[in-house]
Amino acid sequence: MKKLKTYLGFLLLIMLQSCSTADKTPESKKTQDLLMGSDQLIRENLDLIRNKRLGIIANKASVLSDGVLIIDTLLNIDGINIQAVFSPEHGFSINTIAGEEVSDSARDGIPIYSLYGKTRKPTPEMLKNIDLLVFDLQDVGTRFYTYISTLHYVMEAAAENNIPLVVLDRPNPIGGQVEGPVLLEEQKSFIGIAPLPVVHGMTAGEIAGLFSGEHWIGEKNISLKIIKMKNWERSRYFNDYNLNWISPSPNIPDVKTAVVYPAAGFLEGTNISDGRGTKMPFKQIGAPFILPQELIRLLDSLQHKGLSINPVTFTPVNIPGMADNPKYINEKCNGINLIVTSEKDFQPVEFGIKLLFSLYKLYPEKFNFDAGYFDNLTGDKEIREMLLMHKMPSEIEQYWQPGLNKFKQIRNKYLLY
Repeated sequence: MKKLKTYLGFLLLIMLQSCSTADKTPESKKTQDLLMGSDQLIRENLDLIRNKRLGIIANKASVLSDGVLIIDTLLNIDGINIQAVFSPEHGFSINTIAGEEVSDSARDGIPIYSLYGKTRKPTPEMLKNIDLLVFDLQDVGTRFYTYISTLHYVMEAAAENNIPLVVLDRPNPIGGQVEGPVLLEEQKSFIGIAPLPVVHGMTAGEIAGLFSGEHWIGEKNISLKIIKMKNWERSRYFNDYNLNWISPSPNIPDVKTAVVYPAAGFLEGTNISDGRGTKMPFKQIGAPFILPQELIRLLDSLQHKGLSINPVTFTPVNIPGMADNPKYINEKCNGINLIVTSEKDFQPVEFGIKLLFSLYKLYPEKFNFDAGYFDNLTGDKEIREMLLMHKMPSEIEQYWQPGLNKFKQIRNKYLLY
């Protein structure tokens, strides 16, 4: 009898542990089961691309959830015919620094046409043997990251040449937050191709639907098919899933960098180092004239969530494939290190404006804007003018809110998840 009681007690303990584990299973399962558009193409939609002459817009970050390149996967399937590959900024191999033109090349006998060289848009000559275009690039969720612009021009070319386009959807690595000023028409450029806010909270597939539905690629109709992901949630970040991050560009080496990029990216339009020329781009910023502790004190007084700020010293140098002649090359820079402690609480654009406000307030004689480039980054020259007038960050945020609210209403029509 004593043994029976012991046995029954043991069974009860196991059952309780099982119940406890079961409570965690759905959460765990969600982190394991994300399938990207490329996975879904292979699993369920191969008939869309079989026996068609394909043009693939991709780079070496265009992998399935098993880590294999979409191009290599397709080449091993009967009836698949890849005629051409089109690569964005940084090239197919992702080893060219930002802003540097990329030449055409080839891989396994397949031409790779650069869309960041002589042209940003596929030409009729490039498309003459293509029946179907397939877009599969990992975006980072920030308007001034140029893969959105490449998508825009690919869609224009597809519409003009009557070629259907399939977009293989991928996660927005920084989730669904929507923040910042909406781009104005006069600031349109390759780092701001459409009236999106700085942080748009959309996937590439959703943006493709937005571009088409709002006629932002012109009045010509496009045959567009979006292969959705399975089990993606907008409230989650890339690190919440059981996926390996493949750097989509040389200076976004991990997801934490993608999270701070919308804030530190503004500094590209100033004389402050954004950390390029170090192994921690965008996670640390500085200049020879900054006094870290006073900058931290001012930023803390303005309040910020989800971020730890620490003093740092670094010296930018040339890094092949990452940075060529960065700001303050071989000079000691004093600054701050940005450590995201909670992605869901951190508001990068809000913090970016507080950072700019603080730098100009503390160092008005030494801090400078590259006006044209900075205005293209923010998408609205009024932001710079308000900063120069020492307007408080809260007032600047209030200024862009009506445009942001209008965008959110438009955006809602195209959300797929």
